[in-house]
Amino acid sequence: MDPVAVASTTRHLTATSHPLQRAGAWAVCVMAGRASAGQMVAADLDAVATRIVEDVAEAASADKDTPRYDWWKVLFALYPNSKATHASRPRDRTVLKSALVEMFAPDDHDRPVRPCTFCGAGSTSIWAKSMLPMFDTNKALNTLPPGLAGWPVCRGCRLAMWALPYGSWVTAGSATVLSCEQDSAEREFAERNVVRARRIMHAGFTGLVAGVRPELVTLRALRNAGPDLSATTLWSFKNDNQEPWLRVTRTRRAVPTFLAAVQGNAPLRRGWRLLETALTQRDKNGQVTVGGPAEAARLLFEAEDGRSRSLSRQLHDLLWDTDRWRSQDRAALTRLAYSYEKEVHGMEPNLSGVATLIADWIEHGSGSPRGRLAEYRNAGLNGYRLGALLYQASFRLKFDGRAVTISAEEWKPLVTQRPRAWEQRMLLAAEVLRILDQRGVVVNTPPADEREREQVEQLMREPILALHDDELGPA
Repeated sequence: MDPVAVASTTRHLTATSHPLQRAGAWAVCVMAGRASAGQMVAADLDAVATRIVEDVAEAASADKDTPRYDWWKVLFALYPNSKATHASRPRDRTVLKSALVEMFAPDDHDRPVRPCTFCGAGSTSIWAKSMLPMFDTNKALNTLPPGLAGWPVCRGCRLAMWALPYGSWVTAGSATVLSCEQDSAEREFAERNVVRARRIMHAGFTGLVAGVRPELVTLRALRNAGPDLSATTLWSFKNDNQEPWLRVTRTRRAVPTFLAAVQGNAPLRRGWRLLETALTQRDKNGQVTVGGPAEAARLLFEAEDGRSRSLSRQLHDLLWDTDRWRSQDRAALTRLAYSYEKEVHGMEPNLSGVATLIADWIEHGSGSPRGRLAEYRNAGLNGYRLGALLYQASFRLKFDGRAVTISAEEWKPLVTQRPRAWEQRMLLAAEVLRILDQRGVVVNTPPADEREREQVEQLMREPILALHDDELGPA
């Protein structure tokens, strides 16, 4: 063995920076009852290997109409050509277990030793793409060097790559793993998912509450890790034979600070709970089909391809639902929007002058306040149209003998092409609506929805991201 080619290590398991291996390594630690990969010993790997083999063999031999078969669907989405998921797999559990045990056997150092693909430790086992999720597909040509049958993978990393579904948030067709600057958040994410995996095996996916998403579990773990700056990334993927896919979403590093601000401030908590309530969807029987807490959490994640809805835009749209909110609720949603921009994007614009001008025009201009409010709504998010409206409103108020003290510098951030100008225009709308409420300018008659109000008041007595919002309940 070349001592230079293989990393020297006495560890049985290493958590690397590879997101799939790292998520699996955390799952191995949780399943073994260890605090970190550095504490793992050979006996721990033996115990985890036994558990994985038993679970895989039982799922692979289960009848299709049993809950245990749902775990086989998870395995098929990650390892579609493996010994445990291939259509030609043996249905005899004893035969199947024998093949699975070999997958996780200790390295035989009488054979050639190569550095592990993930951690660099000495490995004598070679795994092909059928055993490793996201390592090429059947449509891809072999990308290995000539004469090499696969990738060297040490025992610890082999177990990590098959403990992956335990430590990730899985559906019947995909898995989501977490990368975070805070180790404690990664571990909590894995802990919740290991419990969830066991529930899927016993009760199937129908035994889980509908409408929960991995973003909610992630935010709770991030909040519990503390308010320090910390970025997170969610990697969602399907290892399909023909059309595999990978979607990446991220949070800003200041999101934990924002969560701490919301938790510690009653109006912000109220705004967050109102957001959750507004995003909750139910069927005709009153059963939740889209979970509001999970959808609210999702708004703090930005998709790598830009195809995601922002919290700012969602709050902007909610605030324009003028027939829904009382003054107190609108003020809470407005404060939530301002706090998000301040804590996450470092924006603290002074919009009071422009907002007052527009509110004066809506209240005192010609025509009905509702009509002018609708006119502002149509122009508010477009820099050119907003500038034209400000021009019109200024002269209308001046001709009517009212004071117009706003300066050109206050207009500039809202009507020019500059980074995050669209968010400032959204905040402006929130401030205009707040001022109108404060003045008592009536543009609607809010309907009474006592059930929704009582729900919000009850939620106000609980912390945000509460455990009852999760499909598992308290861990």
